[in-house]
Amino acid sequence: MRIATWNVNSITARLPRLLAWLESSGTDVLCVQETKCSEEQFPSGQLKELGYESAVHATGRWNGVALLSRVGLEDVVKGLPGGPEYEGVSEPRAVSAVCGPVRLWSVYVPNGREVGHEHFAYKLRWFEALGAAVREDAAGSRPFAVLGDYNVAPTDDDVWDRSLFDGATHVTPEERAALAALRAEGLTDVVPRPLKYDRPFTYWDYRELGFPKNRGMRIDLVYGNEPFATAVKDSYVDREERKGKGASDHAPVVVDLDL
Repeated sequence: MRIATWNVNSITARLPRLLAWLESSGTDVLCVQETKCSEEQFPSGQLKELGYESAVHATGRWNGVALLSRVGLEDVVKGLPGGPEYEGVSEPRAVSAVCGPVRLWSVYVPNGREVGHEHFAYKLRWFEALGAAVREDAAGSRPFAVLGDYNVAPTDDDVWDRSLFDGATHVTPEERAALAALRAEGLTDVVPRPLKYDRPFTYWDYRELGFPKNRGMRIDLVYGNEPFATAVKDSYVDREERKGKGASDHAPVVVDLDL
């Protein structure tokens, strides 16, 4: 079974590449982030033609998450149970479903903006709610994983130059502690380092030739419980999909499981 996560940075802008990638990659379930559309605008019809059911949680031009599955889609949960609001709004940042033999979450963790900003505090509260929401599934016997754009680089090796991030989000002790607390619920990072190359980044800024110079970050993660982790046979970052015109600033992260 092949499972992947990809922040597409607008599914409308990325649709031709997404459809082509699904056809060529053999992916059974794809967790999508930053759809940047309403549920009515989501291309469920085109995806259904490829054999994928869609579970979508989206409200408009910002955020938005989805699960695309060709192995079944049941018990869909839209939104983060007990999750905090930001400025009075419950943002569409999480969706969960049973896909064949596994239960998966697609998550788009808040960015945090700046240390000390209210959005940073919101990010930490969101992590706390995520931990509580996944606790039962993480401890269960069914393979379970939380995939998505976590907006945290777990270690200093997960950013291209740690010295340039002093005082910035994504690398602070508070964010990494929140990530560690999530792992403590019974989850582990199932994409090991190194992969087939050093520093397997998943995100490169569009500006200042970030991708050609490999000035990236590893912030798209796959955290699975023990039954999920022990089934993993291979994993990779599809850097090829970050190349060329019309690419997202994130690359897909792919995990193969023997289930």
